[in-house]
Amino acid sequence: MHNGHIYIVDDHKDIRDLTGRYLKDHGFKTTMAEDGRALRALIKTGLPDLIVLDIMMPGEDGLSICRFLRETTDVPIILLTAMAEETDRIVGLEMGADDYLVKPFNPRELLARIKSVLRRTQSLPPSKLQDIETSNFASFDRWKLDIKARELVDENDISYVLSTAEYMLLSVFLRHPNQALNRDQLLDLARDREAQLFDRSIDNLVSRLRRKVETDIKKPELIKTIWGKGYIFSADVELYS
Repeated sequence: MHNGHIYIVDDHKDIRDLTGRYLKDHGFKTTMAEDGRALRALIKTGLPDLIVLDIMMPGEDGLSICRFLRETTDVPIILLTAMAEETDRIVGLEMGADDYLVKPFNPRELLARIKSVLRRTQSLPPSKLQDIETSNFASFDRWKLDIKARELVDENDISYVLSTAEYMLLSVFLRHPNQALNRDQLLDLARDREAQLFDRSIDNLVSRLRRKVETDIKKPELIKTIWGKGYIFSADVELYS
């Protein structure tokens, strides 16, 4: 019984071997790939539980591979980056990578990040709706969300602009109506790593969103607190163009 199957994609054989040996010693099955072509061949045989992916490689680079993976799979991705690649790290997270680690790295830290990402992603509930980004509007309760403009419109056609963080949190709730979500799940689904959101800031963000959507902030009916667990969005959601 192993803890999971990890693909390690790096053009440096010594990094692949050392990383693979360390993860094997800690209960993971590992498979190596030296570049994007090798990885594409691997995933035709099956997907792993997580991919450790180097950004700087000859041929197809890690960002291109990350984009391909995110368009075709939900497999978790941890990027390996050089110290000078801050822009690439940001782009990688925007493309949907789950985390990143700067080279040279301590294998113990990589192990901790792998375990953390797997805990988050394996516990996420399935979305009950298609991704809202493919629609123009979402309606719930007395509200209509203009998805492209990122504005809330009430029953009197009055618009309220959402901040980026508020919109990302609301979009998570709209994709998971009537599902209990804990703070770690909200953080992962919102994917707002650049904002450095933590448990307490999620609570603050929920409070800000409640001020905009709730009729009575002291008795929230849409975004309800589940003590000890997190929050639930108690509304039916309709998506349309």
